[in-house]
Amino acid sequence: MGTRAGHRTPSVRDEGFGAVATRLTGAGVRAFLVMVLVVTPSVLLPGTGDDAKEMVALIALAAGVLTFVEYNADYPGLIEFRDAPPFNRLRFLMLFATVFVVSVVAAGPSLTSPLALVAREVGQLIGTAMDFPYSPVRLAALMAGAPGTDAYALALSAAGIGYLIALLSLAFFLIALRFHGWPARGAFNVWINLPTFDPTAGGDVVDRLDRDARVNIVLGFLLPFLIPAVVRLGLGTYLPLSLDGPQSLVWVMASWSFLPASLFMRGIAMGRVAQMIRTTRRLNGVAPVPGVSA
Repeated sequence: MGTRAGHRTPSVRDEGFGAVATRLTGAGVRAFLVMVLVVTPSVLLPGTGDDAKEMVALIALAAGVLTFVEYNADYPGLIEFRDAPPFNRLRFLMLFATVFVVSVVAAGPSLTSPLALVAREVGQLIGTAMDFPYSPVRLAALMAGAPGTDAYALALSAAGIGYLIALLSLAFFLIALRFHGWPARGAFNVWINLPTFDPTAGGDVVDRLDRDARVNIVLGFLLPFLIPAVVRLGLGTYLPLSLDGPQSLVWVMASWSFLPASLFMRGIAMGRVAQMIRTTRRLNGVAPVPGVSA
C-alpha cells in the first residue's frame, strides 16, 4: 500500500480508551438495530414457519456483523456518510418505518391495535388517491395482481404507506440540509464519508461529484417506474418470484419505496459536498486544474 509523509495509522493508544469504547458501543448499537430491522417482519407477520425464522435469524446475524465491522473500522469500505449525521440515521429510520408499517398492513386482521388500524386506513387512503394510470403506486400494486383482487388492494395500501414515508423522509433531509447546514459538524472527510468514491480517479473532483449527483437523482426518479417493470417482465420470466407471501410483499414494497428515496438523498448529499468544495476553493482563491483531481 505504501506510506505517506506525515501519515500514520491511529492506534488504540492514540485514540484513548474512551474513544475506543464509544466507537465499539456505537457500532454494537447500530448492529443490534439492523438485526431488529431484519427480523421485524417475521415477528409481526402470522404464519412464519420455523425454517423461515432460522433463515431470517441467519441473515440478521450477517447484517449485524457487517454493520459492526463497518462502523468499528477506522476507514469504512461500503457505508457512506458514516461521520456525517443524520444522513444514515434518517435512511435507517425511513427503512425501519417502512418495513414496520408495511408489515402491520400486511398482517391484516391478526393485528387489531390502534396503530395497525391507523396504518391500514392511511395506506388505503394514500393508495386510493394515487391509484390512477401510470402512477408509481399503481405500478407497484400491479406487481401483486390485477386490479380488483385482494392482493392488489393489499399491495396498493402497502405501496401508498411506503410512498408517504419516503416523501416525509426526503422532506426531513431537505430541512436538515437547508436549516441546519448539513454536514455541519467539523471538517468533511471525503475519503471516510465516500469510501466508494475515488477522488483521485482523474478529472476534477467537483465535476465528478456533480455528475454522480445528477445520475443518482435521475435514477431515484426512474426507479419507482423501473422496479415494477423489472419484477413483472424480467424476474417474473426467469425467476419464480411471487408476492403472495406477506414477507415477500413487505420486502419488495420496502425496497420499491426505500431505494429511490435513498438515491435521491445520496444525489442531494453529493451535490452538497461538491458545493462545499467549490465554496472552499473560492474562499481560498484556488482554481481547479483541468484533468487533475482536487
